[in-house]
Amino acid sequence: MSTDRPPVVPRPAATVILVRDAPEPGRSPLQVFLQRRVAGMAFAGGMTVFPGGAVDPTDLPDPTAWTGPDPRWFGERFGCDPELAGSLVCAAVRETFEECGVLLAGPGRADHTLLADGRADLVAHRRTLGQLLTGTGLVLRAELLRPWARWITPPVSPRRYDTAFLVAVVPEGQSADAHTTEAVEAAWWHPDEALREWERGGMQLMAPTYRTLEQIAEHPDSASLFAAADSRTIRPIIPQARRDGGDIVLEVGEQPEVRMPVARMPIAEGGPL
Repeated sequence: MSTDRPPVVPRPAATVILVRDAPEPGRSPLQVFLQRRVAGMAFAGGMTVFPGGAVDPTDLPDPTAWTGPDPRWFGERFGCDPELAGSLVCAAVRETFEECGVLLAGPGRADHTLLADGRADLVAHRRTLGQLLTGTGLVLRAELLRPWARWITPPVSPRRYDTAFLVAVVPEGQSADAHTTEAVEAAWWHPDEALREWERGGMQLMAPTYRTLEQIAEHPDSASLFAAADSRTIRPIIPQARRDGGDIVLEVGEQPEVRMPVARMPIAEGGPL
């Protein structure tokens, strides 16, 4: 009797490539916010990642508390139905607020204490994002987000995600922090410096994070990055792995392959991510 089992159905998720412009003499200003996850976490433990997480059943868009491109527009970009696209955007906004305190909502800023309490309520599941926005008189600002990519965990893994990657710039007057139980540290990095840190062995990256850092490192500032996001064609990427000597080579569809040393290749249960 065969013991083969069908692949696990990927769970929808959203990741936010949170960026800012931080001018420094002699270099491009673009920086990206990265978090190193707690080592014991079930998925991507110890990895350095962008903020994000799985879609929650409460991540439901409210047309009366939404500005910018509608869910249908995001669905066309990501290749999914508008209902799922709206939930992906809500999840992106919620996870970014929960994990680093940046709220992609407006207009202006609500009272600091109200937002601090709201963040704690979201993390503890005492309030939904919709309830938080209603209670503070804010609306979700979808125009602050741009679709970037869609990565799907390979079928060999028992824990799979179909993840929408979105770009967002930190709104004026806000700042990102490391006040989350899911990460042991967080900081702003120039993308090329993060890649060099990975090459030195000081940072662990999964293939989607590595490839995204390579891509955004080509842009000098957030305006250039947003312009590039608007012109991207997004197709689902399911990495396929093969071993080549001391490297794991991930084939990622039409894109250039990703090559990582075996010793530093993140391994999920059942295979490489």
